[in-house]
Amino acid sequence: MAGSGSGPVNLNRFRKAKARAEKKARADENALKHGRTKAQKAVERADKTRAEHLLDSHRQDTDTE
Repeated sequence: MAGSGSGPVNLNRFRKAKARAEKKARADENALKHGRTKAQKAVERADKTRAEHLLDSHRQDTDTE
């Protein structure tokens, strides 16, 4: 090991990195099974906003004084 330049290895760092990678892979798998893509969410959000605006613009003011 003399002259290799590598110091002590922190195994916790590798263990945590591996756990993080596994968790991300599981999350991505679940997103594919159950979730919606960002594009789908954006389209649905735009449709909802458009519908609310259309509804509000056709609202009648009924002042009963």
